Amino acid sequence: MLTLNEIKKNSQILEFIKQTEKSLKASGYTEHGLNHSTLVAKRAKEIAQKIGLSEKEQELSAIAGFCHDMASFVSRSYHHYFGALLFHQVFQNDFSPSKISKIMRAISMHDRDEMEFSNPISAVLILADKSDVRRSRVLVKKMDKIKADIHDRVNFATTMSKLLVDKKKKRITLMLKIDSNFVPVIEYFEIFTQRMVYCREAAKYLGYQFGLVINNFKLL
Repeated sequence: MLTLNEIKKNSQILEFIKQTEKSLKASGYTEHGLNHSTLVAKRAKEIAQKIGLSEKEQELSAIAGFCHDMASFVSRSYHHYFGALLFHQVFQNDFSPSKISKIMRAISMHDRDEMEFSNPISAVLILADKSDVRRSRVLVKKMDKIKADIHDRVNFATTMSKLLVDKKKKRITLMLKIDSNFVPVIEYFEIFTQRMVYCREAAKYLGYQFGLVINNFKLL
């Protein structure tokens, strides 16, 4: 089985992520390139380790995290499905059928809630991906353009983002600091409510509760 470090060196995967970054930037999206992929991979591995998954499952979670958005240059609406297929096309001879299927399912599920969870890797990826909100994801530089787009406004206003796992209390908590002088906190919920619901369902599958704390105020 390939490791995350080997996946990170694969020229096809790196080009897919590069093209995704260029495509989504041109369409006005927040950052979905190498930084996002690397952060989600790191966070996925940390979650998997903290909840007690095996080392192999930790590695599979990290790999799924690194590759989850790589097909967005093909189609944003169906990037999760195309991403799973691209992963199989590139790595079908490098993983066992069981392992590659788990990664494919995780990638295909990370942006849609139409399927039920059947393995922890899918749930871990959702938590790692949907919790990535931060100022550095904003790609536009002019303040008037940042203020004109709600996704840019909310990400720009987020000065701290941490995902904490408490194995003893069985609780996974997303902690955020949002500059409420820049945006009202309600705007976070205008764009992220469905993602937080998805995180709650993912945590539940793992046997955890999901919590949300914004500016030291417990909301979930």
